[in-house]
Amino acid sequence: MTNSLQRLSALPWRREFNSWARSDGVTWIYIFKVLTAAFLTYWLALRLELPQPRTALITVFIVMQPQSGQVFAKSFYRLLGTLAGSALMVVLMALFAQDPVPFLGCLALWVGICSAGAARYRNFRAYGFVLAGYTAAMVGLPALAHPQGAFMAAVWRVLEITLGILCSTAVSAAILPQSSSAAMRNALYLRFGVFARFVAEGLRGDISRAAFETGNVRFVAEAIGLEGMRSVTVFEDPHMRRRNGRLNRLNSEFMAVTTRFNALHQLLERLRKQHAETVLTHIDPGLETLADLLDAFADRALTNDDAAVLVSRLETCKAQLPDRVRRLRSALENTSPSEAERLDFHTAFELLYRLISELLDYARTHASLADHTHVREQWKESFVSRTHWLTALASGVRATSVVGLMSAWWVLTAWPSGASMILASAATVALSSTTHNPRRMSFQMACGTLFGALLGFIETFFLFPHIDGFALLCMLLAPIFMFGAFLGSRPQWTGYGLGLLIFFSLGSVPDNLTVYNPYTFINDYIAMIIGMLICAAAGAIILPPNSRWMWQQLEQALRNQVVFAISAPLHRLGSSFESQTRDLMHQAYGLAVSKPLVQRALLSWMFVVLEIGHAIIELRREQSVLPIHPAYAEYQPWRITLRIMGRALVRLFIQPDTVNLQRCLLAVDQAIQRVQEADEPFASHFDTSVLRRVKSYLHFIRTSLLDPQSPLAAYGLEHAFSGSAHAA
Repeated sequence: MTNSLQRLSALPWRREFNSWARSDGVTWIYIFKVLTAAFLTYWLALRLELPQPRTALITVFIVMQPQSGQVFAKSFYRLLGTLAGSALMVVLMALFAQDPVPFLGCLALWVGICSAGAARYRNFRAYGFVLAGYTAAMVGLPALAHPQGAFMAAVWRVLEITLGILCSTAVSAAILPQSSSAAMRNALYLRFGVFARFVAEGLRGDISRAAFETGNVRFVAEAIGLEGMRSVTVFEDPHMRRRNGRLNRLNSEFMAVTTRFNALHQLLERLRKQHAETVLTHIDPGLETLADLLDAFADRALTNDDAAVLVSRLETCKAQLPDRVRRLRSALENTSPSEAERLDFHTAFELLYRLISELLDYARTHASLADHTHVREQWKESFVSRTHWLTALASGVRATSVVGLMSAWWVLTAWPSGASMILASAATVALSSTTHNPRRMSFQMACGTLFGALLGFIETFFLFPHIDGFALLCMLLAPIFMFGAFLGSRPQWTGYGLGLLIFFSLGSVPDNLTVYNPYTFINDYIAMIIGMLICAAAGAIILPPNSRWMWQQLEQALRNQVVFAISAPLHRLGSSFESQTRDLMHQAYGLAVSKPLVQRALLSWMFVVLEIGHAIIELRREQSVLPIHPAYAEYQPWRITLRIMGRALVRLFIQPDTVNLQRCLLAVDQAIQRVQEADEPFASHFDTSVLRRVKSYLHFIRTSLLDPQSPLAAYGLEHAFSGSAHAA
């Protein structure tokens, strides 16, 4: 019997079914849950005789997500946004009930502020801003004709939206739940296996430049994605809430590890291109030790038990490394190396030692997830996102302009469907403000709305009059809802799905008292589509975020992270620098999705910013804990030259050009020379010599500035060779 079951489970159809269940099957479960939540909400809204059941239905389509944690987070912020928008509408109605012009002007300004807030946050918090703007329009525009009912209209909208939220969260959590915490654990376990293979191949020199860049783009996206997942798991899983600090710490430590490895890899690649065989021969044994250790964890999930094993092996490796370095240095000295070769050797092993230390910290935090409480939970350096202020300003200006233009059109023409046009434009411009391409999103929503209008006209005037009962109504609505949910589950078609679901529900789903008026129906849908097309035009004309000017602004913001590393307070600087730099890179990379050359240039800037910025932070940390001794005093020449070098780096990264690069290289050379000339009261070992570590970081900064693959190479090719013998 057991053998028969084993053969049955091994059948090809079962393997294919499992594969389908993990991919398309998840989508169909999501569609089933959308239908269940939608019809449950709709039935309750009709039974409770709410004035606008479609509002509750629209709420379901907006907040439903494949994972329950995402639904909880989205619902929470949607409710906050609804309350804020409703409260503002009541205030505006009290102030301008008799004069629609200032009311519409304030509404346009409010929608612009909310769109700017949505563009600023770019996560589930953005939906709070989106709904704050959209709800004010949804509640206020119909109430203009009857201002005495504004407060009750706001109350009804809040109740309808709350009903949709409650039904969505209940269905998501109770019916075939897809946990965000489980998805996050799986992503964490798999991420390290991929990274271990990436590091092992990089240490051995077996990874191409293209694969190195692709891997880093993936790790940047995963770091930002895991931060988003961490922020939603706290809504659904008490176990993850108890580990929130460790999850935050784990992501910060992973970013630090990737930066450290990138720095080491870039140094090794420069040595390999220079054919520095003497240095490489004496570095390789130390590199191979770590590569062999990581081979055992490559391409497999790192469970909590595996992490404990990794901790033990890394502790042994770290303890043995100083003695190995001394033996390898003695062997190197027997070859009579130049001073530049000594610096390369020391810098490589300093980076390797730091890499092992940071890998050990990461492994300890990962292993601590097995415990409900742990000392590593005490972590205050949270992920700090960074959105360029021009991105938020552009979204706000675009939204205010669109809603203001639509409002002026309505006031001047007195079109009866003008309120529908403003409502559609406010919703569209707010929803598109969170995307990289608002023009594309708005146009997709317009197409989805047009398709929904055609289907809605057929159903409203040819099918609904001939049916009786809620069951038949659900049968007519189900195909449209299924198709819209399917489109919404595909990232490239999200706009079509949103337009179909939201605006089909807004214009075609029957209320308790159904009114069959073809004239109003057609005019309202024409108004909605016009409003969306105006949004699409505004997205292409008014400060489009995916244009050259925004790439250049984000590239400058990326370079300014070096200035941030030099001038910002040292407290919590490391994690802030790491997360902000990656967030800026992720934004710029997404905006330049159709420009591979621009993406590669942005990636190159990220590498050099992370390398030099991280080295600067390490130099600042070394100086912050210097012993009290005259050799380390502020007035010492080597400390003065470090400050001069910092100012030169600021000028270079604010305005990169040949002159600033040469000045910066001269400042770095001078700093290295002063450090070499300085006397130190302690032995010249890694663990006791501050100046040796400082010299290694300075040498690394210099090699980064002279890297032929760096974007700075365009400004300093002629200097790269003339200064190569600075330390000889």
